[in-house]
Amino acid sequence: MIELQHISKRFNKGKVNEVLALQDVSLTIPEQEFVVVIGANGSGKTTLLNILSGAEYCTEGNVIISGTDVSRLPEYKRSKWIARVFQDPLKGTASDLSILDNFRLAAIRTTNKKLIIGVNEAFKKRVKDTISILGMGLENKLEQSMGTLSGGQRQALTLLMSVMDDTRILLLDEPTAALDPRSAALILQTADNLIKQYHLTAILITHNLKDANQYGTRLIQMGEGKIIRDLQKTDKAALTLPQMYEWFN
Repeated sequence: MIELQHISKRFNKGKVNEVLALQDVSLTIPEQEFVVVIGANGSGKTTLLNILSGAEYCTEGNVIISGTDVSRLPEYKRSKWIARVFQDPLKGTASDLSILDNFRLAAIRTTNKKLIIGVNEAFKKRVKDTISILGMGLENKLEQSMGTLSGGQRQALTLLMSVMDDTRILLLDEPTAALDPRSAALILQTADNLIKQYHLTAILITHNLKDANQYGTRLIQMGEGKIIRDLQKTDKAALTLPQMYEWFN
């Protein structure tokens, strides 16, 4: 599904402040695998997601998705495969539009946009049914402006919007870092359910070792732009929190 082949990323190449953010990273992620990535600040986690999503181009190497080399495809052209949820809840939604309009835009994310965006009763019911799983009552407030909602509510809706179109890869870039513990727990449980329900291939970046231990089928630790640990399903399942804490002591 995803192949990163000898990926390196240099910022400010040739200058005194040059930074080697990724160093010869190779990684294969099969379909429907849920990978959790941990590491200290500056270890290359977000750069890895940026390279995969197309927000940044790699300096060296190749990015392959479903057999297609997308190394030089811009971010919007990779949206046919990829949906991304950011740390900042404001990034995933249009504040001035209603909840319903945000979901409509999400539903046509990978299609040719038309001047008129229709919303029929069948679509409204689909959105209501989708939102109702959150238990927030937002399914009864579809005309409410997205900008009036809390960060946790917006992040939860952003997550649901990611599966309104034909998403195959879900990138979760520290999606709970700006949220309170209750909202964070809801987001991760909802994400886990969606990944299983829609058979998604997913990557979660987190600094929370408890969440990294609880979720996902594979665990990767990064350091200084390299993959320093890669635990497959059986080894990850046997891993304990105290063992993980020792990695950072």
